[in-house]
Parts: sequence; structure tokens; C-alpha cells
Amino acid sequence: MKFKKVCVVGLGYIGLPTAALMASRGLEVVGVDINESVVDSVNRGAVHIVEPRLDAVVQAAVGSGRLRAAPRPETADAFLIAVPTPITADKASDMRAVLSAVDAIAPVLKAGDLVVLESTSPVGTTDIINQRMAAARPDLRFPKVGVDGPDVHVAYCPERVLPGKVIQELVSNDRAIGGMTEACTELATGLYALFVEGELVATRAREAELCKLAENAFRDVNIAYANELANVCDSQGVDVWEVIRLANRHPRVNILNPGPGVGGHCIAVDPWFIVESAPDDTPVIQAARAVNDGRPHRVVEKIRVMVEGLRSPVVACLGLAFKPDIDDLRESPAVDVVLEVARLPGVELLVVEPNINQLPAHIRAAGAELVDLETALSRADAVAVLVDHTPFRQNVDRIAAKDRIVDTRGILSRTVSAVL
Repeated sequence: MKFKKVCVVGLGYIGLPTAALMASRGLEVVGVDINESVVDSVNRGAVHIVEPRLDAVVQAAVGSGRLRAAPRPETADAFLIAVPTPITADKASDMRAVLSAVDAIAPVLKAGDLVVLESTSPVGTTDIINQRMAAARPDLRFPKVGVDGPDVHVAYCPERVLPGKVIQELVSNDRAIGGMTEACTELATGLYALFVEGELVATRAREAELCKLAENAFRDVNIAYANELANVCDSQGVDVWEVIRLANRHPRVNILNPGPGVGGHCIAVDPWFIVESAPDDTPVIQAARAVNDGRPHRVVEKIRVMVEGLRSPVVACLGLAFKPDIDDLRESPAVDVVLEVARLPGVELLVVEPNINQLPAHIRAAGAELVDLETALSRADAVAVLVDHTPFRQNVDRIAAKDRIVDTRGILSRTVSAVL
């Protein structure tokens, strides 16, 4: 099948770059989002997220007439669903956005179409949306194992990109493509071959679903070990960065860097999807989540002890994003630290986040003030480095000059090691 028009539902951190890349390859792409301001900004050729090179790709795609945004799906040859799949307060998957997207595209489906779910999802979700579309459109045939020739093909293809390198990795990374049938996999592979240079690996939908969850749970478990080691070093009065530097000289050891916790829309969320479906089979995954979720409190306790005895101490927290040099605050442990520091008695809280212009309302309501690094260092009695943004690493000597520092990212220790 020759794809001419693609409808991408969800214009967030994955959907917008994917839509723009497809348009850059000559496809007509309509991006769908329920947020009117997002639709308006894309149609102006602007972007609403911070991601290197994305603004230029979107501007060129919109300028060429091959990319536009709309509030609802339109007829197309292929549909990509790239909407958020967060977790609820009790750590259950919240699939409402996926189901809403499916309900929105069902009325415009026609024979020959392809539907691909990209949103990170619990095992079995692709089958659920397949059944949901079949119920909504009894006039069309949907995939069934062992039955050839559906009118609409359905597949799952998870993204595996790193924020800050999304444009590059959408093209270069391998992709697992799991169709409801072999024919579905083959058709979806043909679509991704139009813009992906990495290997397109054929599999089944359920394996592709669990593959994405397993990748991020693996990273979460490894980060948990580093964070647990940091807790041990704190209690023993040992420099965790020096311990890791020495241990990693072993040819078969590669301990990751600890931090204030784990954040982002993937690593801090996806393991819970596995736990939800197999709670009795996931003790290691659950233990890792407990370690990483508990890490922000350990950091705040260090800050509390550091300013104990000071009258009306001013604490500057450097960084809010979940990783360096982006504006994404989703599930960020730095935000958890900031909110808990704000509750310490008598503390005046300053926050430095160079990638945003305004604090989220709930952080402002907690009493935090957004300032630049210069102001923070001049006013603060104590500094907590929560994210290793480039401006912080470029000013490490000035940060190190403060008397009271909690360095959760090791920028001071790494500088000393480099000098030695």
C-alpha cells in the first residue's frame, strides 16, 4: 500500500516530532490535539515544547503545506495514536486518553486503513482497542488471529527516544513493530520504513507492548541500585561518587549515577504497568519503585539538617525538569523535593529552572519563587543541585563557593575527579 496521508493523534513530546518527520518525508500529515492552543501554535509553524531542532522541522513542514493541525481526526490512510498514558494516584494505568483517541478515529475509518498505537500501554491494550473499534464499526472487518484479510489493520509500535535527542532517535533507533496479525505487522513496517533508518523488528503486539515496559523497568531497577547505594553512602559518611568511580573500573561493573529520584513520563511510570498486570511476579520491580520514590524525601532530609539552626534560611533549588536541558517537569523528583522543602518551617524557597518562564501554579502556591542563577547564589544560605543543567555545570565553581550544598547530581565531585 502506498501511504499518502497520515493522521497523528496527540501532538505532544512524541506525536509532534513524529508528525513533522513524516511530513518532511513527503507525506500529508494532519496532527490532532484536543488543546486548542497547541493546534493554533502548530498551524503557525511554532512549537509548544523544548526539543532541539524540532522548531525548524515543524516550521519547514508547516511551510511546505504538508503538516497542519486540527482538533479532530480526519480520513487518512494511517492513524498513529500518541497520547499520554499516565498512572493514577493508586498506581493504576490511566488509559482514558487512548480510548478517547480510538473513539475519535473510529467514525472516519475506511477499508484499507492502518491504525498504530504508539502510546506506552499495558499488555493487551492493542487487542482492547481493536475490539473497541470493531464494536464501533461493525461494517468493517478488524484483525482476528487466524483470519486473513481485515479491512482495517492494527499494530503496536512503541517509541524509545531520549528527550533532547528526539528528532535524531526517531530516525536512527530500531523499532519493534507488533501487529495483530502478520499482515498488520507488514503494513505497519511499510509505514515506518518511510522515515525510520533503524532496523524495523517484526513481532507480535503483546511482545511489543511488554518490550517497551521491560526496557524502562530495567532502567528503573538499575537507577534504584545507584540511589540505594547513595543512601548507604549518606548513612556511612562516604562519597558515593568516588565509590562509583572506583567500582566502575571493574571490567564487568557499570553502576549508574544516582540522583534525587526518577522522573519523566516513562521510567517513573512504565514499571507500574507491569506491576498492575502481574503484582505477585514483580517483587524486584516494586522494590526499585519504592527506592526511587523514596529518594526525594532522603534529599529533603539532608537539606533540613543542613539549614537546621539558621534563622529564616533561604534555600535555592537548582532545577525542576526530570533531566538536563529540557523543560519537561512530568513526574520529576526535583518537583517533589521542591514541594517538600517548601513545607519546612521558616524556609524561604528559591527555584532556578532556566528552561521555563513561569512556575507551575501548584509550586507557586507552595511559596516558591522562580529566580535566575545569579539571584539564587547571591541570596541563598543553602543550595540543592537537583538537575545538572548546562548553565549549572558551567557555573560549578560559583556553586561550590557556597557553604551549604546538597549535590544530588555529583557535578562538584565530577569536576574534582576531572581535575585529579
